[in-house]
Order: sequence, then structure tokens, then C-alpha cells
Amino acid sequence: MIIAHTQKAFLIMGIALIAASFMATPALAGTKYLAGSPNLTISISGTNEFVPGETVGLDVRIQNDGLNQMKMVQSGIVEQDDLPSTAKMVTATLQSGDAPVLIKSDAQMIGDIKGSENAIASFQIRIKDDAKAGMYDLPITIRYTHLAHAEQQGTDSVTYRYQEQMKSLILPLSVKSAINTDIIKVTPEEIHAGGSGYVTLRLKNTGSDVGEKAVAEIIRSGNSPVVPVDGMVYLGTFAPGAEMDAKFKVSVSLDAEPQQYPLKVQVRYENADGEQMTTPEEEIGIPVLKKIAFEVTEHDTIVNPGQSHVIEVPFKNIGESVAYHAQARISAVDPFTSNDDLAYLGDIGPGETSIARFRVTVGSDATVKNYALDSEVRYRDALDTSRISDTIKVPVTVEKPSGPGMLSNLILLVVAFAAIIGGIHLFRTKKQGQRI
Repeated sequence: MIIAHTQKAFLIMGIALIAASFMATPALAGTKYLAGSPNLTISISGTNEFVPGETVGLDVRIQNDGLNQMKMVQSGIVEQDDLPSTAKMVTATLQSGDAPVLIKSDAQMIGDIKGSENAIASFQIRIKDDAKAGMYDLPITIRYTHLAHAEQQGTDSVTYRYQEQMKSLILPLSVKSAINTDIIKVTPEEIHAGGSGYVTLRLKNTGSDVGEKAVAEIIRSGNSPVVPVDGMVYLGTFAPGAEMDAKFKVSVSLDAEPQQYPLKVQVRYENADGEQMTTPEEEIGIPVLKKIAFEVTEHDTIVNPGQSHVIEVPFKNIGESVAYHAQARISAVDPFTSNDDLAYLGDIGPGETSIARFRVTVGSDATVKNYALDSEVRYRDALDTSRISDTIKVPVTVEKPSGPGMLSNLILLVVAFAAIIGGIHLFRTKKQGQRI
């Protein structure tokens, strides 16, 4: 019984202590902001100087300089979720105004920007080709929402009232003195794989400024097989609307396939402010023809052991360019010999065939079978550069003489024998006459 009363006493004391602690602890204080609002300003992140004809990314920095000017800290106040200085759901719309600029981006959604913080809105713009140098203003419209008033109801709820705002700002942009070039014509001259050739570009200044000491330049594009040899041409004064031709020499790797390959073009010049400028790189396509190559067309070349023959070999140009001053050479190896292994073919156009004639002698111990002699063609390309073709096989068949061939050989032997006998007889007759 005593134990039960003791437990009850401890329970009452515990409850009393807990109640006393609650009574001794003051209510937590809350913060209420009485004044403040966003204040948005803009600036270009990076350079604000651009040249005509270029497409660039324009990063606009939106800075919130808004402050919370007055706040009240008091017990019983419910903490606010938003601050008056926060710009919420910010969107930015860039416009061209009177500037020579094309805006290629729609309105940009930025999100919330707290006081003393900033965010970036990115736009794609293009400076018009005929833009004149000078300063221009780009209007930018910013829309956002901010907390205008917060009204507490009771001790556990707050009613928020937001306001939508629209702010029009000006973004200064500078267009530098510059030219803008268009490639209006590309004229290649027999550019083929494994060779060299010329390409002529007609360039036009479509800008509104003059480029002094202009130099046109071609640049290899990546791993393109088209490589500049003479890659710069001096243009001089490049006036607005002027058209100028620039002729470049290029070479092409031997393994290039017949198709178009990229080549980069740019113009370096001095602008009206005396600055060294370079136009944006522009890629063009250079058509590459199939490399000059030859094949021996189908023909029958039959020779006999122990005899000398004039063989005719038809060489066909299977490339897409003219081979100038072509000469064919054949390599005679055992059992063949030749003292006349070079033949002039002349100029051979694409798809054309020229006949080469060689004199070869076949050894008397030659095995009767099919042979393949090596040959090559030396020629000059359109730039008068000496070239040598790949090795070309010339099929030759060695056969024993038969039929009319054997009869003709027998007749030749009889005639030769008769000539020898006649010569001996004539010699003896003259000798006997001298003795008498």
C-alpha cells in the first residue's frame, strides 16, 4: 500500500515538472518582412562587340539588387516561405529593336532570383551581313512575380498576395567595322586523287565596310585529303559589293575516293579602325575526280620460242583526267628480252585507248605457257607534273609454231640455205676467173 502511494506521488511530481518547463519557456519568435521588392538589372556576360555576318551566343546576366528594407521579429509570427525581394518565375524576351540583329531564340525561362543573386539568360543572335559599325540598343523585356504582402491569420496560417511585374530594359551592343564575304562561285580545274590542281574562288564583300590589305586563305578541314599547297592570295582593297577571284593550288592524297571534300575559307584584313580582323571560316566542297589509272584491254598476244616479235599493247585511261605526253615502258624478264621497250602514247583522255608497240625476243628454251610482263605509263598531269602509273600487267602467251607458222619457218630456212649456197658458188666462180 505504501509502495502504491509512493508511485502515485512520483507521477504527480513528473507531470508538474513538465508543466513548469512549458510555462518557463517563452514562445518561439518569427520574422515578418514589412518592406522590400526585387530590383532587376541586366548586362552582357563577356564581350559586347560583334562583327557582321556572325552567329553568336549572347549571354545576358540578370542581377537582382533588391533588398528587404524592414522586418519585424516577434513571438507568434509564422515564418514566410518567400521574401519580398525575390523575383519569382523570371522570363526574359530579347528583341532586335532598330539594331541590325536577328534574334533566333524565344523567351527564356530563368526561374527564381533571390536578392543579391543573378542568373544567365542565353540567346542566339545573328549580326546581319550589311550591318554598319556603331552602337545599338537591344530591348529586353523581363517578366516576374514577387511577394507584395503577407497577412497572418491566427497563429498557424498566412495569406500571400503576389504581384506580376514587367520591366523593359536596354542592352547596349557594339558592331565593329568589318567586311562580310560570300563565296559565289567555286571553279576546280581537274583535281584528281593522287595529283595536284587549281581551284578558283569568286569572293564578294556583302558587308558595308572596306577591308584593306585583304588576304584570302584556304585551310585544310580536319583530315580531308584535299590539302592546300599555295593557300594564300593577296586581294588588296576589298570594297563593299566588290567581287574578286582568288586562285589556289591544292593537292589530293592518292587514296582519295571520287567525291566532294570540305575546304575552309577565310579572309584576313584591316578594318576602318586599323584592327586586324578575320572573317568567320566558311566551308566549301571541292570535287575530286578519280585518279588517273590505266589498264590493258583484252587482246591476244602470241609469240613463239626463239623468235622476235613486235607486240601491240592497248593502254586505256580509266581515270577522269587527261594524261598528257604519255609513254609506256615494258619490263622484259627471262625468257624475254627487248631492246625496244619504250613506246610513245601521246595525250590520252578519259576512256581513250592508245596502242603501244614493243619488240621482244623470246628465248629458244622458253616454256610454252601464259606470261604476264610488267609495264607502266609515265605521263604529265594538268599542272605539267610528271607522274608514273601503278604497275600494269601485260598478258603474253608463248606457243610452239604450228600450221602455216611452221611452213613459213621452213620456207625461210630453205631460202636462207639457198642464199648461203649461192654465195659460196659465186665466191668460187670469181676466184677461178682470177686464176685464168
